[in-house]
Amino acid sequence: MKKVLIITYYWPPAGGPGVQRWLKFVKYLPEFGIEPIVYCPQNPNYPIIDTSMVSEVSSKLEVIQKPINEPYKWAQLVSKSKTSKLSKGIINGEKKQTILEQMLLFIRGNFFIPDARVSWVKPSVSFLYDYIKTHKIDTIITTGPPHSLHLIGLQLKRMHQLKWITDFRDPWTQIGYHKKLKLTPLSKHKHEQLESSVLNESDEIIVTSPQTKAIFSRLSATPISVITNGYDFEIIKNSKLDSKFTLSHIGSLLEGRNPHVLWKILSEMVNQSTEFSEAFQLNLIGHVSESVLDSIKFFGLDGYTRQMGYVSHSEALLYQKNTQLLLLIEEDSKETQYIIPGKLFEYMASKRPIIALGPKESDIQDILVSTCSGAYFKYTDAESLRICLISHFDAYKSNSLKVESIGLEHYSRRRLTFKLSEKLID
Repeated sequence: MKKVLIITYYWPPAGGPGVQRWLKFVKYLPEFGIEPIVYCPQNPNYPIIDTSMVSEVSSKLEVIQKPINEPYKWAQLVSKSKTSKLSKGIINGEKKQTILEQMLLFIRGNFFIPDARVSWVKPSVSFLYDYIKTHKIDTIITTGPPHSLHLIGLQLKRMHQLKWITDFRDPWTQIGYHKKLKLTPLSKHKHEQLESSVLNESDEIIVTSPQTKAIFSRLSATPISVITNGYDFEIIKNSKLDSKFTLSHIGSLLEGRNPHVLWKILSEMVNQSTEFSEAFQLNLIGHVSESVLDSIKFFGLDGYTRQMGYVSHSEALLYQKNTQLLLLIEEDSKETQYIIPGKLFEYMASKRPIIALGPKESDIQDILVSTCSGAYFKYTDAESLRICLISHFDAYKSNSLKVESIGLEHYSRRRLTFKLSEKLID
């Protein structure tokens, strides 16, 4: 088998979407003649823990772990709650930021470039230089964020004759929160320099959405392929549906993902129809920002809302399969047009109708339309969104609320891994 070294920050027991992409690729790569070797931190400061993920790691897999110094651990001595939010990517709007939050953001953006895991680059390069030579590794993959892991690949590429593939689960300088890091002009230039070096010196780039490919194509002539995230469980057509008319959102609802248009329509439907108010339930599974909860309360929906917090991946799948409707929300901004959240594919495989809200010209819309998995709305599409919700409620009342998806097999993790394997075997 061909050996491939995968350098990643997120690995079980990490929870959340960041760990699942490469956990699943590693699971299926041996079927296609690839022996994966995983290099990851020994003592990381993961913002989310999901111990159920550990059981998915094969006992035959070689996992190399080396210590990492995490500045977030030291910052917690100043403010544990503020540091925890920052490590999760939760950045309050300018008007809500305390002086401490502004200070932490400035330090994060200007003293740790490209991110807070940059101190792991030097010791990792030192260890892997010898490891690659001793074990005759000729192909490495770095996956980010954190994008500092790409700097490990960059230095190893310059030191060895090897093939280096960069996997971008999210963009780098074009990601939405990048503008909130309070970067000085010098720091901004440094980010752009590092991004350019990684994009242009890697042998191939993998991205998760067509629009990210378009962005990077303007910055580099390196070959770029789109391999989306996917699903890794059997599609169940007949699950035990909730008795209530449940609308469930699974995953984080950060400050920017706060569709007042949806809360307003639901509020009006609750107030105008006793039948709807008695049946309706909004499920929020995962972290929800205070601003979103404030909006829900403002529109009088707090009494219809169940907030479950973070649950294990296996529990999240059950909620997806049992709900009447699945809700997917992205921030209404240009920077989120290229974001395809990993949960979209598991949503689709749950075979429940999806209602998605997001920016204009989103890659999400293209996938929903091509697979007939749900409906996509811009934040300005109030009337069409209202009509859709009423239609779904009518179908719910007659026990006929369902979705007839097509082409989902293209997003299975096994098929996506086959696509990846073709790039690894010369």
